[in-house]
Amino acid sequence: MTVIPISLCADDFGIEAGVDEAIVELSKKGRLSATSCLTTASGFAERADWLNGLPIDLGVHLNFTEFLGTPGLYMPLPRLILQSYLRKLNADDVHTQIGRQLDAFEQQLGRAPDFVDGHLHVHQFPVIRQALIEQLLTRYPGQKIWLRNTQPGRLSNALPWMQRFKAQVIGALGARALTRLAGRQGFLVNTDFMGAYDFSKPHPSYAAMLDAWFSAARPGTLFMTHPAKYISTEDAFGQDRVEEYRVLSSELFTLLLDQHQLAVRRLSESAHLSSLT
Repeated sequence: MTVIPISLCADDFGIEAGVDEAIVELSKKGRLSATSCLTTASGFAERADWLNGLPIDLGVHLNFTEFLGTPGLYMPLPRLILQSYLRKLNADDVHTQIGRQLDAFEQQLGRAPDFVDGHLHVHQFPVIRQALIEQLLTRYPGQKIWLRNTQPGRLSNALPWMQRFKAQVIGALGARALTRLAGRQGFLVNTDFMGAYDFSKPHPSYAAMLDAWFSAARPGTLFMTHPAKYISTEDAFGQDRVEEYRVLSSELFTLLLDQHQLAVRRLSESAHLSSLT
């Protein structure tokens, strides 16, 4: 039987212990193929050694929106979008911010990242995407680092209309421009992107959404996940994280993979990364 290789990435390693424990456990079980690290969070430095030896891709989750203990350039998402699209972000400050987060990854893990994406998808915004590509070219010449393409795949009508609309909005905020820029410089990206939903609004069960997303997966599709074994009271939408962990760690997850003829694979080892120029 021919299977379709897909990637599942857990975002936010370093943000809380319950998140990090879930990522490590799911990675060891083969339920994840990547995690992106919030290197600005104090928990990243405390628990980065948990990632050693895991059979997954490790990346940097660029942060420009949340102060998590490390000084830098942070602003609410709507303001960041406006400032970036008006080209009012200071390019030197953006370079410094990206450099610090790449430095922190290298210092804790002793190597370059396999990929880079963004907290709230900020890596694809104007000014930030240019600075990111420049930093990667300078730091890691010739290395096959992949970038997250947020262009959504074909979304099932079983998903709520607003959820499908949100996925389109995420992609519209810079996916095509980033993939073109990345392709011109020799960087690769995932085929398409799924897994976005709004924690703050009613939505189908995570298992039902996963089934709908899986039904439209293609080779090289990247799924974003946010699992946690437990959460702090500060995480307003943490129960969704716990539910994601419950489903991803369950037998139902493997049954869904089998039903849709999918297999979880590392994108760094995939033949289905693309330049999408």
